[in-house]
Amino acid sequence: MVRAPGYREWRPAAPLLRHVVCTWAGRLGPGGETYTDSVLPDGCIDVVWDGAWLFVAGPDTGPVPVARHPGSFYVGLRFRPGLAAGVLGVPASTLLDRRVDAADLLGGRADRLAATLHGAKSLRAAAHALELELVGWLPDAAPPDRLVEAAVAALAAGAARPVSALADRLGVSERQLHRRCTAAVGYGPKTLHRVLRFRRFLALAGRSPGFGLARLAVEAGYADQAHLTRETQRLAGAPPTALLPAALLTTSSTVPAQRPIRSRRASRPNPMLGR
Repeated sequence: MVRAPGYREWRPAAPLLRHVVCTWAGRLGPGGETYTDSVLPDGCIDVVWDGAWLFVAGPDTGPVPVARHPGSFYVGLRFRPGLAAGVLGVPASTLLDRRVDAADLLGGRADRLAATLHGAKSLRAAAHALELELVGWLPDAAPPDRLVEAAVAALAAGAARPVSALADRLGVSERQLHRRCTAAVGYGPKTLHRVLRFRRFLALAGRSPGFGLARLAVEAGYADQAHLTRETQRLAGAPPTALLPAALLTTSSTVPAQRPIRSRRASRPNPMLGR
């Protein structure tokens, strides 16, 4: 996994802090060669624009290979786990491991947003346009599920507990917790726990390059190094040693997966390609 050249993130505007992790952009210059890396699970849903296609990248359960071509760019907005479904108007589970045309979810709003993004003069301006559009969507969005927000916060904090104990703490049955978590996040609390623990490992590795794998495993919440290795193979398709260089560069799943189909819209020259 390699950090996308020219990748950057921006803190969202104040009205979006509850819903959004960041806006982000990445660009590969016109020279050089095509290369590949992988998007790794993070529990998030992104709205992404690549100059020709506006799409929604659903939550992933495994690594997604990405081909990067000279002259390509991406601009995106990353929702916090569990906070996209109410805005997009669909259960997050319907987006699991998928890239979906935004027009299929947002109708005319997607077309208007795509037109605005196409007219942006820079990647930062495009990211700002995404923010402004989302601010306009929030009044019509379904309210966040506070139970899911509490579950995400508990799991992100790293406390090792069975789902039954988490459900008891939140005052609901395991079945209800699973149902509501799946609708809001895309998968149940057990999978979410695994994904957030994996992201915690990457973050720790980035902050503490002197730690060995055994210590990183325990600090991140794994039983031992062997447990860490099994989980990184499942979630990233690689052993933890292969992820450490990338963890030192970035702890975000920064770039959307290669789209499975081309956009229905014709590709037009975009001024951001040269910026």
